[in-house]
Amino acid sequence: MSLHITDDTRQLKQDSIFLRTPQNEEFMESLPPNIRIIERDELTDYFKTDIKIIGITGTNGKTTTAAAIYSVLLDMGYKVALLGTRGMFINDVRKKPKGLTTPSLLELYEDIDVAATLGCDFFVMEVSSHAIKQERIYGLNFCLKILTNITSDHLDYHKTWEDYAKTKLQFLQSGECPKIINLDDKSGASIRFYPHVLTYGVESKGNLSVNAYGLQDGIFAQINLRLHKQKDSKQYDDISKRECVLESELFGLFNLYNLMAATLAIHAITNKDLQTICTYIKNFGGVSGRMEIVSKQPLVIVDFAHTTDGMQQVFEAFKTRNISVVFGAGGDRDVSKRQKMGACARLYAKNIYITDDNPRSENPLSIAQEIARGVFNGVDIQEDIRENTHYKLQLKGTALNVQIVLDRAEAIRLALQELPKDWILLILGKGDENVQIFKDNEVHFSDKECVQTILNSNY
Repeated sequence: MSLHITDDTRQLKQDSIFLRTPQNEEFMESLPPNIRIIERDELTDYFKTDIKIIGITGTNGKTTTAAAIYSVLLDMGYKVALLGTRGMFINDVRKKPKGLTTPSLLELYEDIDVAATLGCDFFVMEVSSHAIKQERIYGLNFCLKILTNITSDHLDYHKTWEDYAKTKLQFLQSGECPKIINLDDKSGASIRFYPHVLTYGVESKGNLSVNAYGLQDGIFAQINLRLHKQKDSKQYDDISKRECVLESELFGLFNLYNLMAATLAIHAITNKDLQTICTYIKNFGGVSGRMEIVSKQPLVIVDFAHTTDGMQQVFEAFKTRNISVVFGAGGDRDVSKRQKMGACARLYAKNIYITDDNPRSENPLSIAQEIARGVFNGVDIQEDIRENTHYKLQLKGTALNVQIVLDRAEAIRLALQELPKDWILLILGKGDENVQIFKDNEVHFSDKECVQTILNSNY
């Protein structure tokens, strides 16, 4: 009979073993006296963790970077597990549905045990700031850690940007394994002076650099790799540059960063030559809900971007196009970013439809009005911006159309109906999510399905 280990007092059985964690410490007094208690350091006595674990953290890019590493390693013939926002996958088979970006400590050890038992060579995982702060990766030995970037997010939990950034950096600063950082992201650039750090950059010259690139129809970049041979190691044969062309059908400068992080990571853990890695990178088709083209005529793209920085990166990918955008902001989450998101949309889009994201317990209209204040900043509006009212602004000679349409399906329908020929429609914030969360209920909702239904009905 298998052992029953739990960290939840509500799941106790007569023969359970209880794992003590910082999250359940306050409930320890209520445990029955006969329950056996184990500490976190004892988890390796019960679960197999002899697998190479790759951890990716950062505000944006975790999911795509992790998926690219997973995809290329599979193509190279390795057995690989992937755990993150989209769930858990092993060798292209979904093992678990979507959940937390990083699960509880016990669940994580259970997942790694499954992958190790199935003979996986690598376990690729996204690491959230919550998981770092709450020590949900305690005791794991990573073979590689990656920091994509740090921008403002999750301030509802961390309270200050300084605490959020410090938490992300804490993950990189611990352990003796190799670390990979984005040298163009100044928040984490100081780590380049730490031991075992590899760097990449588009503007900055790191270990993996860009000589030239184009982003017109996907990604085309001339990249070079420069690594010093380490003492008493045959890992790198010289310090000369190795060059190749990195091509991808993915859009945007931020995806170039994601693919560079993945390329450098794969080289670090496999020592495969750069050209081989770039060949496999070209086969990576991206992640559902991340810069996903859901229609070509008209051009409609769905993306998970739900921070100011994330939105800006998507907008920058299409800055030569006329843009319509549908987006909102989550309730019970970082309120400080809402006006900033509105201000960002105003800089890039000409038609703006502010709608529901996941309002949760908050008033949906209040959330939308906070976003709208960022759009209308400096414009004399005598009253609160109303729902289902068309506002037309003139900003520096450019006409800007703004509407609050809380019903997300209606906002998408209206945006498609009013989309001029040759414009692009960006639907941001939910990506491949298929539920919408309100105060008292959850409903099925998919941006992609919504667009396809509307287009099939000729809207």
